Amino acid sequence: MSDDRDDYALVVGARDGDDRSFRALVDRHQHRVAAVVIRMLGPGHEADDVGQETFVRFFGALDAFRGDAAVGTYLTRIAMNLSLNALKRRKRRTERYRSLDAEEGIHLESTAPHPADEVVEKEEQDRIEAALNALSADHRAVVVLRIREGHSTAEVSEMLDVPPGTVMSRLKRALAKLRETLDGERDQ
Repeated sequence: MSDDRDDYALVVGARDGDDRSFRALVDRHQHRVAAVVIRMLGPGHEADDVGQETFVRFFGALDAFRGDAAVGTYLTRIAMNLSLNALKRRKRRTERYRSLDAEEGIHLESTAPHPADEVVEKEEQDRIEAALNALSADHRAVVVLRIREGHSTAEVSEMLDVPPGTVMSRLKRALAKLRETLDGERDQ
C-alpha cells in the first residue's frame, strides 16, 4: 500500500517540524474523520470541534506513533473515541436538564439535535438515521465503522480496542435492534 508508506513518510516529516507534511496528512484524511464524526454526532459545532480535536490529538501523538496501524485507522480510532466521549457528555447534559425540568414541573422533549433533519433528505434515510441514533453509543460505533465506513472486523476491533468477537456480537445486536425498530415503524 503506497498510501500507507506515503502517510508514514508524512508523519516522519511532521515529527521533524515540517508543517506541510502535517497539512498533507490533514488534507488526505479530513473527509474520513468528518464522515465518522458526523455519523456519530450529527452535523454542527460539536462535530466540528471533535473533528478538529482529532487532529490536535494526532499532532500531539506524532512522536508516539509507531506506524503499527495505518494513519487513517489511527485517526478513525481517535475520532471515534472523542465522538463516544461527546455522546456521553451530551447524555449527561440532557439527563441533567431533564431532572431539573422535572423538579420545576417543566415537560420538554429532548433537546438533543436530530442529525437526520439536516443530513439526510430522503424519507427512508431519515428513518434509518433515526433508528441508528436510537442505538447505544457502542452499538452505533460498530455499525458506523463496520457497515457505513466499510472497515473490516479486525480494523473495527483495533479502532475500538475491543476483541473481534465483541465487534461481531455488538454488530449482531445492533442490526437486530435496527430491524426491530424499522419493522415496528412499517407496521404502524
